Amino acid sequence: MQLVQALLLLALALAGSHVSAFPPYKTLVAPITKDTTTSLYTTTLNFHENYLVDLGAPFSWYSCQYKHPPVTCKAAPCMSARSYLSPLCPPSSSSSNNRCQNCITTPVNPLTKTCALSDLTYKNVALYVTNGGHPTSSITLNDIYMSCAPGYLLKSLPSGTTGLASLSWASLALSTQLTPPHLGITKKFAMCLPSVSNGKGTLFFGNGPYLFRSPALVDVSRYLSYTPLVKNPKSSDYYIGLNGISVAGKAVRFPRNAFSIDSFGRGGTKLSTVLPYTVLRSDVYDAFVREFKMATRHIPQARKVKPFDYCLKSSAIASTRVGLQVPQISLQVASGKDWTIYGANSMKQVSKDVACLAFVDGGKAAEQAVAIGSYQMEDNFLVFDLAQSTLGFSSSLLGYATTCTNFDFTVKP
Repeated sequence: MQLVQALLLLALALAGSHVSAFPPYKTLVAPITKDTTTSLYTTTLNFHENYLVDLGAPFSWYSCQYKHPPVTCKAAPCMSARSYLSPLCPPSSSSSNNRCQNCITTPVNPLTKTCALSDLTYKNVALYVTNGGHPTSSITLNDIYMSCAPGYLLKSLPSGTTGLASLSWASLALSTQLTPPHLGITKKFAMCLPSVSNGKGTLFFGNGPYLFRSPALVDVSRYLSYTPLVKNPKSSDYYIGLNGISVAGKAVRFPRNAFSIDSFGRGGTKLSTVLPYTVLRSDVYDAFVREFKMATRHIPQARKVKPFDYCLKSSAIASTRVGLQVPQISLQVASGKDWTIYGANSMKQVSKDVACLAFVDGGKAAEQAVAIGSYQMEDNFLVFDLAQSTLGFSSSLLGYATTCTNFDFTVKP
């Protein structure tokens, strides 16, 4: 199986990702925008097309024109795309190679779980080139493989969205196709989700530096700790090993093997940009919230607000540079480091005087033990090094006097 995947990746590298100018290019960059209505994030490709940011989808898709270049069924990109056929779609009548002409894929809307049988195609993608501090020019990468999708697949996505941008492990994800080896771009991407809708976050492809105003320019990669990325054979999502969770420095007691992945691919800890808040399986959630309640018992409670179960009177809580002054939450990752969650990422202000613990009970049958949602990733700088299979994480940039919106997108040759 590994040999087949390696051959597919080689064939894809040779087949696509041509560029309209000459290398070298070390880093590409695109802006990320937060949609407050949906709590989802889009990135801008081709300077005006907005794509939903999805860390888990096996391939990208967009609402393409009636006429689009087809991909044959026996082409390597088709083999890769069809290794992720969604069970949410009806079987394709072209499943047999004897009857297949154009490659049929199964793009899925991750919010509505709607699926459609659609053609695999390819298009050109333009992005900015950056020196780490600002864009210096732009380039166009040719023959980037995506699936077509009908317009109804855009339902529940931010207004004006063109499609979905996959940043997963999969060989057809943008995180692979936009880092082609022949351009000298390292197989790595960095993501910084903005916490506000009136500023641009950042999506880098390739090595740093990653320079943000703080107020002087600082390379935020200096703040990173690292932990291994874990591959779940049943998923194209990113997982990390989690040893435990502590609240105010006190370890929460969980059932044995609470964070392990079973033989069916269930359990574990994944990262998701399409979940607005971190979702915990009930056994993990109950123990965690119980400990957080103990640590905040001196703060007056407020009536709970859906989807949250535990809310406090925010007027009784001091405010700091990293948000409301509530007990720190630490995710103790497999490398032995702590991913620290401060008030800005743990408490959601839902009204003038009410803030809620921004973690959600996923139920006893939740697919993962922990699914880290986008609210917990806002203003955190994350580097997904696919070549080294590591995740770099900064914890909140607010503690370093900067945010995800402090990259300068002014083009300066």
